[in-house]
Amino acid sequence: MVYGLSEQDLLVFGKYSVKDVEIKDPALKNHICLVPTFTLHTHGKHFHAFGKEKVFIVERLINKVMRKERNTGKKMSAYNIVRETFEIIEKKTKKNPIQVLVDAIVNAGPKEEVVRLKYGGIAVPKAVDTSSLRRVDVALRNIVEGARRAAFKSKKSIAYCLADEIISAANNDTKSYAISKKEEVERVAKSAR
Repeated sequence: MVYGLSEQDLLVFGKYSVKDVEIKDPALKNHICLVPTFTLHTHGKHFHAFGKEKVFIVERLINKVMRKERNTGKKMSAYNIVRETFEIIEKKTKKNPIQVLVDAIVNAGPKEEVVRLKYGGIAVPKAVDTSSLRRVDVALRNIVEGARRAAFKSKKSIAYCLADEIISAANNDTKSYAISKKEEVERVAKSAR
């Protein structure tokens, strides 16, 4: 409880509630954290092996935006990008942007991947199921990477590209970079069965 508010009463960016957000994939329910914090900056408090599942999903998105190139280490810049992205998503879809983000993560996480096993001296590809925590990580990474690629040498801002990527991934649109990468990984895994 923070300042007389329960965790469910906190609003993300002062606007968006997580009360009605529903995770449609039961495998990801324990790995997508929908408990907002007063600030979206935990200072690595959950840095140990499985601590990521205790970090609020919007903060994890902010951390992924902060990973490469111009935004490296700039938490406030990444925070502002995600805040602007959520405003664009709300304007375009008339839905709660957190629900759209959760739907995008559920749709963009690959269910199967390929590992290489060595038999003698020969590497053989083998299809394996992807863990739920890795599905969330890969989905977030591919969503942000798709937005970064769309914004590179473009007149569109990174916030606008990130909003487009999240909306198209939530709609399971194959034009989305994250959905196309997921389908590519699953197609390779299907051939390696």
